Amino acid sequence: MAGEKNKEKLILDSAVALFTTKGFQATRMEDVAKRAGISKGLTYFYYKNKEDLFMALTKKAFDQFKEEFREVLRSKGKNGMEMLTDLMGKIVNFAKEQPVYYQAVLNFLDVLKKYNDKALRREIDPLILDSIHFHKLLEIHYEPIKLGIQMVSQGIKDGSIRPELQPEITFYTVWAMITGFEKMSGPVGYEGKEAKISAEAWQPGFTKLMQDMLRGTIQASRPAIVQTSLF
Repeated sequence: MAGEKNKEKLILDSAVALFTTKGFQATRMEDVAKRAGISKGLTYFYYKNKEDLFMALTKKAFDQFKEEFREVLRSKGKNGMEMLTDLMGKIVNFAKEQPVYYQAVLNFLDVLKKYNDKALRREIDPLILDSIHFHKLLEIHYEPIKLGIQMVSQGIKDGSIRPELQPEITFYTVWAMITGFEKMSGPVGYEGKEAKISAEAWQPGFTKLMQDMLRGTIQASRPAIVQTSLF
């Protein structure tokens, strides 16, 4: 059993290296087998096709992604707001250090959007729908989200996050913001842009705005109502 697990890890590690350098489309199963130093036939024994292999890689990506959330929750003496701030930093680092895994997570979210719509489901590659790893992902993809919701609930409980917020909606919104932050790093970092924003100021500014939103320090200024009398 341990030998099988080692071979699976070897194949996945080889796939990650090749997807990083060549991209998913240009990588063939025989390339993965060659890099792993095992036969093509044995590679197909573990993974039915490249799509099945990518779903297995995505499952591993979600496992690692969840570990980032767990590490934040394990930290002692931090309130919910501090946990969410730490989580943002961890997700941004994960995207930089594990780009293939991070893109696999985002790709699965896109596939899931189609999967939820019966009319769009037919657009998903049948080899993906046939993968056992895809069906495992349907079961486990919510696990990191549950941990994020715990952080929001903790913040509401300890007073670092405003009490009227609903934990599930709040965490999904925060995650959407963090995903958007990573996506916008390209436009923000582009030197030819007209917007007066530096890449260095982007993350601290983003973090502060997120914290202000969760604390409730952003308040709309209302015009003062002047009481007048007609009599």
